[in-house]
Amino acid sequence: MHAKIKDVSGKKIKCSTPGCIKSKDGTMLMEKKEILNRWSEYVEDLFKDDKCENPPKKKKNIEGSTILEEEVEAAIKKMKNGKATGPDNIPVEIIKALDNLGIDLTTKRLNAIYDSVTIPEDLCKSVFIVLPKTPGATECELHRTISLMSHFTKILLRVSMHRMRKGIRPEISQKIVWLYA
Repeated sequence: MHAKIKDVSGKKIKCSTPGCIKSKDGTMLMEKKEILNRWSEYVEDLFKDDKCENPPKKKKNIEGSTILEEEVEAAIKKMKNGKATGPDNIPVEIIKALDNLGIDLTTKRLNAIYDSVTIPEDLCKSVFIVLPKTPGATECELHRTISLMSHFTKILLRVSMHRMRKGIRPEISQKIVWLYA
């Protein structure tokens, strides 16, 4: 649609992908391999987390109920159609189209993950896409990074967040009442 408007109006916007990027020391990188290495370095620095160096030991008998189909169904319904897929290339529309079977299969997979206390490697991977904030941006900091993750990961995160919110809300509301009493 935007392309047709530009054709009709005659306005052209310059391409914002320069094909090169600056290194940390400010030199311009032109080779594809150097550019990819720079982006890798930048994203690792951007999302570096010192907490993960000594992860807590996994406990097999964690308290909590299994993930319910109703929780998975609510998480799936909240997800928007037309979103980009993650590394697994499974769009949310397929999960929604499977209806009850999709909810059942997703619930079983998420409960297996919950019981094993280990998130599979394929669900931990994301694809990072960079978009320039300004036309002709040559510095990594002048780009937005977007992370594309698996829709199963998103469902697991939504269920987890919903459970945490349910547990935190009563605590917060009691403390707020105490503060204003």
